Parts: sequence; C-alpha cells; structure tokens
Amino acid sequence: MFLDVLRRRNPDFIRTAQSLHQAGMIPANSYVLDLDAVTENARLMRAEGDRLGLKVYAMTKQVSRNTGFSRAVMAGGIDRAVAVDMACAIACQNAGLRIGHLGHLVQVPRAEAAMAARDLAPDYWTVFSDDKAAEAATAAKASGREQALLARVQTQGDTFYRGHEGGFAAEAAVEAARRIDALDGACFAGITTFPAQLYDHTSRRVRHTPNLATLQRTADALRRAGFSDLEINAPGTTSLVTLQALAEAGATQVEPGNGLHGTTPLHAVDDLPERPAVLYLTEVSHLHAGRAYCFGGGLYIDPVFPEYDVQALVGPEPTVDAASLRSVEIPPPAAIDYYGMIDATGPTPTPPRTGDTVVFGFRGQAFVTRAYSVGIAGISTGNPQVISIENIFGQPEPWPRLRKAIS
Repeated sequence: MFLDVLRRRNPDFIRTAQSLHQAGMIPANSYVLDLDAVTENARLMRAEGDRLGLKVYAMTKQVSRNTGFSRAVMAGGIDRAVAVDMACAIACQNAGLRIGHLGHLVQVPRAEAAMAARDLAPDYWTVFSDDKAAEAATAAKASGREQALLARVQTQGDTFYRGHEGGFAAEAAVEAARRIDALDGACFAGITTFPAQLYDHTSRRVRHTPNLATLQRTADALRRAGFSDLEINAPGTTSLVTLQALAEAGATQVEPGNGLHGTTPLHAVDDLPERPAVLYLTEVSHLHAGRAYCFGGGLYIDPVFPEYDVQALVGPEPTVDAASLRSVEIPPPAAIDYYGMIDATGPTPTPPRTGDTVVFGFRGQAFVTRAYSVGIAGISTGNPQVISIENIFGQPEPWPRLRKAIS
C-alpha cells in the first residue's frame, strides 16, 4: 500500500537501499530508514507543534526503537519520546531521547517501577488504576522526586482495540484525581486516552473518536473542581495535518510515530508534508513452482486497510520502475512468516533469481517482528552511510559476524 508513495516521493531512498543490499551492507529482513527524511519530518512536526502550543513526543516502536531514528528525531528538534513499554523507554533513553511519557499503552510492571522513577524520570507517567498510581508514587518518593501522573479515562461508547481496555471511569475522574493528588510522591497532572482519532477508510479522512469527546467532558469537570493547567494527552494517527484539529479540541500533548516516517494511513491516500522514510527490504531465497520465495521475519502488515494486492520491487539492480513490481503472497497471521511468495510468472521478461533484492512499502510495527532495523544517513547529500543495524530492542547487531560467547 505504501510502495507507490515511496516510489514517487523518495525514489533515491529505494535505490540506495537496493544498492547497499547488493553490496552486502544491509541484511535481508530489515526495516530500513532514511534518517535525513526523518529529521526533516521531525522538524516540520516540531515547528507546527510549537506554533500550536503542543508538546510533541516521538513514538519509536514502529521502527524497532532504532537508535539512529531517535537521534534523527532529536536533530529535527523533538527531544522527548513516548515509550509504549519499558523496553521502548530504555532504548530511547540509551539513544539520548528523554522520556516525556511512560505507561501508555503498556503499564509499568511493579518490579520495574523503581527503575522507571529513578533512572528514566519521565515527565509524565500514565496510570490506569489506584494500584498503579500508588506504585508510581512510592517509586518516585524513594527516588527523591515527585511524579506527574496522567490518568487514563474511559466511558461506555469509547473506542478501544481489543486487549487495550482499562482506565478510570470518566464519570468519577474528579474523585480519582483527588486520590492521586493526595499520594506522597505524586501529583495529578492530567488525562489521556487511546485512540483519540482514527483513519476512516470510507471517507479517506482521519476522524475523532468518541474518546476525544470523553477527554473534553472530563477536562471540563476537572476544571470546575479546581484542577487547572491540565495536560490533555491525545495520541492516535498523528501527522502534521491533524495537529490543528487536536489543538482546537484541547489537546496539549501529541505523539507522532508513523507520521515521523510518513506511513500513517492518510499518507497512503494523500501526499502529506512528511516524506516516506521507511521500507522493508529482503531478498529472494529460492524458486519453486512458479514462485520466488523471499526471506521473511518482518512481513507484518498493520491491518488498517482491507486486503489488497501486496506488491514488491524485485531485481538485482537499483530500480523503482513499475516493470519490476511483482505480486506477493504474505503468510496469514496464524502462520510464521519464514518466507513471502513472489509471483515469478508475470510479464517481466527476466524472472526473479536467488539473491535479488525485494523491497516492500509497509506501514510497519517492526517491534513485534524479528526483523533488523537499519538507519541510513546521507541520502539527501549523495553520501549514504549505514549508521546502525539493530534488533527490535534498539540494540546493535554485529551482522554478519557472530557475537562472542560469554564465558
């Protein structure tokens, strides 16, 4: 779905990745990043956030918390991250990207609260319950600081992905805020939800969810009860063109992830200011019965669109030509994606061969895969360099050398 916009708007990125792979400098099964484009995207996002008075926190999970990505975002002026979980927070902190928001979507495990408060010291920490608020407050007090807490609120009719449910009842948010504010080591800072907005495939637009109205009603009640200077955290399908509407709805914090590499659903149907800056690269392993099997491991398609004809660029040379496009069958979610299956019988005169480079345009969630992440800098200046090859935890991989055994 995103390969078309990649070919049109960032063809040099594709050709560079193909060349580096053919030179043996990028492994198969890699999410590859154009770090120059990421920096420019971050610069645009930060400037618009500043204009609207929004705090902008970068989400890094979609590209495996890649260190080069974090530093490219920082070069663009965004100096804080939202960590989807503790692994994400640690990777961002190690890369130098400070933690602006922790605990949402994934709550902090009890045994890790002390480390989170002491070593990560997030600006804001989201809690779903009194139990988790107490854990955060106790950890913060022990580390000699007071932690600003956000309460996730919810009510009947709000939209949640299955398995994401939880939070304080919006109708009882004032009482919850008072209990949080009374904790030794914590203070109540505001409210959050997810998702505050979603892409609507029928209208091809981003729409506010009922959750955003819940935030607005809850914020009004809290202000009437004496809570001023509230933080309103409103993540979900965030790009430059959605910030104005979020600010007008009362948001004070936004959390772009896919927007920083140009792969929100809206980027697939409209040319937005952010340029596409991520692709998935692999290679042909073998041929069998009219199909070329390419190595998998990162063949994850975020299901925001109905099923479509998945295509990839396949060939031994750098190219973005339509003649190199081939349809690919991706294993279903119930199967392990050892291989993707490329149609090798199409109109292209030269069939795929073992070792050919294969490039997809995915809206990825690389952190749930077993793919590498690779950062490339210098594409915009004609001097591309592989900056990092990392695993899904933002840790360097010594590819293609083996790690030394620990004795």
